[in-house]
Amino acid sequence: MAFFQTIWQMLPSTLMIVSPILIAAIGGMICERSGVVNIALEGLMALGAMSAAVCHFLLESRIGFSIPAALLFAAVVGGLFSLIHAFASITLRADQVISGTGINLLSNGITVFVCQLLFRMDRSQNYRMGMRSGLLGIYPTVWIALAILAASWFMLYRRPWGLRLRAAGEHPQALASAGVNVIRIRYIAVVISGLLAGLAGGCIVLSQDIQYTVSTINGKGFIALAAVSFGRWVPLGVLGASFLFGMSSALAVNIINISGLQFLPSEFFNALPYLITLTTLVLFSGKDYAPRAAGKPFDKGKS
Repeated sequence: MAFFQTIWQMLPSTLMIVSPILIAAIGGMICERSGVVNIALEGLMALGAMSAAVCHFLLESRIGFSIPAALLFAAVVGGLFSLIHAFASITLRADQVISGTGINLLSNGITVFVCQLLFRMDRSQNYRMGMRSGLLGIYPTVWIALAILAASWFMLYRRPWGLRLRAAGEHPQALASAGVNVIRIRYIAVVISGLLAGLAGGCIVLSQDIQYTVSTINGKGFIALAAVSFGRWVPLGVLGASFLFGMSSALAVNIINISGLQFLPSEFFNALPYLITLTTLVLFSGKDYAPRAAGKPFDKGKS
């Protein structure tokens, strides 16, 4: 009985943790649907989180809408840095995994450098107040995530652009022969994934922390990437996978309070989200649902 009571009480915090994972996963889904693999979600989320924390700290005492401004700034920064990945993987046709890994490594240095430059330490200054829960304890990030989910479904399956996006990830040569600019579609998809990853990082730091540190993201970008695969590259599947992985992260924080489990070491609970992520991917990794052209550079000269 105490276990189910704990599960119910942790629902608001679970939704708070799920929301940024879902936002980043939707961005990864859109990007991979176009044929570009984006494993840079982790680094883009870190850049967005740092940007949001710095922006909110500097504007908190000056304007009354510093949190929305910080989220917008985080999304813009994520979108700008995603252009590096787009240029390398689309224009230069470089290996997309290596390009994404490079951004992840680059983000570690840039975030620390900016914090050292502004605050003389490897993290941002504490801000006085972050994002607070609203009606029924639900954080605004939940509604942002659901709005993005609905918009992504509508664009993918109810608009011509969504059909072209999916074709770019399945049969880019056929799409190009129909007169559609595949490169432009892929660029837009990569930038959208960067915008959403940056926004997701901003949501994390403003709702779950009081400053940015190098451990703020702590693998959530890779969990979002796993949610894309486990969710079979469709919006509702990504929603279910994000909720599963987000709930495992919330369990890691709250389950230690259950008396019957307190004999386990804290390291077990810290590793729980990643153990669940790996286990589900192994158990359900049968048929490959990935877009056929995902990870393959587009060459207009090939038939």
